[in-house]
Amino acid sequence: MTAALSGPAFSVHDIPFSTRGSWFGISPVVAEKTYAEDLHLVSHQTGMHAVLSLTPVSPGTGTRAATRVEATPDLLSWIGRTGRVDLAYESPDTLRLRGNGLGIRVCAAARALTPFSGTYFYQEPHATAYVFTSYETGRRYRITVLSGAVAGTTGAQALGSADRGVTIAADGGGTWEIAVEEYETARTPYSSSVAFDRIVEAARTAFTDFTDAIAPWRSPSTPAAELAAYVLWSATVRPRGFVTRPAVLMSKHWMDKVWSWDHCFNALALAPGQPELAWDQFFLPFDHQDESGALPDSVTHSEVLHNFVKPPIHGWAFGHLRRRLPAPLERTRLTEAYDRIARWTDFWLTARRAPGAALPHYQHGNDSGWDNATTFDAERVVVTADLAAFLVLQMRELARLAEELELTGDARRWMRTADTTQAAMFGELWTDGRFIARSPADGRPLAGTSLLDLMPITLGEHLPGDVAAELAAGLGAHLTPHGLATEQPTSPHYVSDGYWRGPIWAPSTVLAEDGLRRAGHHRLADEVSARFRALCETSGFAENFDAVTGTGLRDRAYTWTASGYLLLAEAYELRRTEPSRAVTA
Repeated sequence: MTAALSGPAFSVHDIPFSTRGSWFGISPVVAEKTYAEDLHLVSHQTGMHAVLSLTPVSPGTGTRAATRVEATPDLLSWIGRTGRVDLAYESPDTLRLRGNGLGIRVCAAARALTPFSGTYFYQEPHATAYVFTSYETGRRYRITVLSGAVAGTTGAQALGSADRGVTIAADGGGTWEIAVEEYETARTPYSSSVAFDRIVEAARTAFTDFTDAIAPWRSPSTPAAELAAYVLWSATVRPRGFVTRPAVLMSKHWMDKVWSWDHCFNALALAPGQPELAWDQFFLPFDHQDESGALPDSVTHSEVLHNFVKPPIHGWAFGHLRRRLPAPLERTRLTEAYDRIARWTDFWLTARRAPGAALPHYQHGNDSGWDNATTFDAERVVVTADLAAFLVLQMRELARLAEELELTGDARRWMRTADTTQAAMFGELWTDGRFIARSPADGRPLAGTSLLDLMPITLGEHLPGDVAAELAAGLGAHLTPHGLATEQPTSPHYVSDGYWRGPIWAPSTVLAEDGLRRAGHHRLADEVSARFRALCETSGFAENFDAVTGTGLRDRAYTWTASGYLLLAEAYELRRTEPSRAVTA
């Protein structure tokens, strides 16, 4: 039995093996920064939960077999000296596994079963099927033997602490095959006439079609494009729970949510080739907009968090989204976008402006998306220039939308407020050739050293030339061989794995690159793009990266990083091959 590899190979220690639409993946990552010896079926319904361990075993002895794991978008394989086990997705909720020369042991990941936690295990009466039912996910996982034999079971119907599982092997050293399904309460017995190789072929075709749609421009000059596409494809889930639309999670590791600014970058990357999926990414957080107009901090299967918000980059993103979509938006969609973004903007102008203040404030670093940036060291409740700049861009976009929708009075109001906000930003926060933050309580200046203070570069063409030049010089000072460090490595506050106190991030890179380009600083924008692309091509799509070494940090399969790469790579390819069509994000 052989199985041909295809598509970009990847390490399951970095990127889970999964498929578009599925709420579970196959990975050794079983919790935040926690790696198991075996691969596990890890579900993201009601949180991240390792449900089943998958262990290749030697025939006869049933002991763990020494294997290496190989993975491509369509096939995951354990390969040993005496045989192999292959795994593929038949559908988003069903796996097929096939083995020859090796068996597989499928066990509950947790030994303890209490009235409120753990996994219960039993055999279905009169069937060669075994069911695990998980308290943590609230789902069932059925193993159906299609060929081969059950070499042993343990812990069926056991309570308390016990090993629970089933081992599958082949009769007489031949081939065995099983199906593994995730479902709710009941399901008809598993039946399928589709051969394993056809399942692999269908998965390969689905991934290839997706990649061709979102990255038709890829070339040897953008070698990480296919893997970036896989990160997005495999992190996509079907609507379930509070996830009201097909959604690209930030990861199918522990960052398994949609945060209310991360989604913008995924929407932009998907827009040209997957316009409906892009639209869903942009508007999913707006489905949970509260009565004040605020967006939630994050959305996932079983929770919507409102304790913080995220920065209002949505006007910036929506303007780019419209330019990237393959067809003009219908009036109904323009109206929907206008209403929702307007409410989100009014939240900042009312709930987040102190009485008599011209500028809004953040209540915590988490509101900015730059959770622990040094801008927030002196105080957490601060008025910052990045917030003002994002809001100005958002109001300018609202003015354009209002004009198209023949809301002339609204258009004038948004443009007037944008102008007064931008004037206040310069009048209150620009001093001695740089932007500072201020306390909204007493106006006290709060000088910082973070890249965040330079993010008004996003205003691009709306900046005076001398201000754009100062911001560009500041950005250049943050540029390491690998990209834009959020805190300069020479700063006393720099921490190599300090989250927003040093590492390189995709969103700050994309926003800064776009602003530099629109402000006319193309050479620096080119350099920022080239270094970040090279970083991803070398170190993958981590949540963030060590600014000095380029090492990937934290969650290693982060979709906004993959999207950032795709946006910059596409623009680079167009500048290289079709200069007249070249666009930024």
